[in-house]
Amino acid sequence: MISVENLSVVFNKGAPLERRAVKDVSLIIADKEFCCVIGSNGAGKSTLLNAIAGDAPVEAGRIVLSGEDVTGWPAERRAARVARVFQDPLTGSCAQLTIAENLAIAARRGMHRGFADAVSRQRMRGVYERVAELDIGLEMRLGQPMGSLSGGQRQALALVMATLAPSSVVLLDEHTAALDPANAEFVLELTATLARRFGLTVLMVTHSMRQALDLGTRTVMLHEGEIVFDVRDPERRALTVEDLVSRFRKARGKEFSEDRLLAS
Repeated sequence: MISVENLSVVFNKGAPLERRAVKDVSLIIADKEFCCVIGSNGAGKSTLLNAIAGDAPVEAGRIVLSGEDVTGWPAERRAARVARVFQDPLTGSCAQLTIAENLAIAARRGMHRGFADAVSRQRMRGVYERVAELDIGLEMRLGQPMGSLSGGQRQALALVMATLAPSSVVLLDEHTAALDPANAEFVLELTATLARRFGLTVLMVTHSMRQALDLGTRTVMLHEGEIVFDVRDPERRALTVEDLVSRFRKARGKEFSEDRLLAS
């Protein structure tokens, strides 16, 4: 479970460029719930994820993961409870290490680990099996450097890495935005499959309103650091992209175009 209570994040506090990126946001994502977060540029989507992961300072409020208050925990301590996949395929893995080494280390995320332990024979066998399930031939290339892979391959492996350690919370920060349409579709299908298989609690930020309606069971919209819209299935299943734009306009009392929301 993810519980965010009256969360506020302020950048450049006290300076002329002070900005309240998240404003008194409260949000509960239940166990095994898949929630998509959408909003215009600067709405606070990534900042919300950064705060949950421990990468953004919290001005006020509380963050609870799997029943434990982690508000004061550093990011490295939270890593045992939350996994993350970033927009940039180069982020979240080491390009110089092999595929097997990256995956084996990810399996011990948040734990004390030595390199020899990470690449043990038993762990390598588990890594091989998980990569083979992707059915894209990477199980035969485990000794290849991670940096030699395409963006789509790296994002697919990043999702596997996020599910190797025993955490149940996964944060996805526009993890298909840098991919071509074919690879994006593959990664999204893999995302849904892994979420169901492992019973993950997922919070996914996306700029695509279509994705925000097609994936998961809930859609939350942010604007200027505040939640302006929150809808769940079955009501959500009946919505179109045009409905979502209309509701956003009504919630804010302003006119916003699909271009402003970067809908796709």
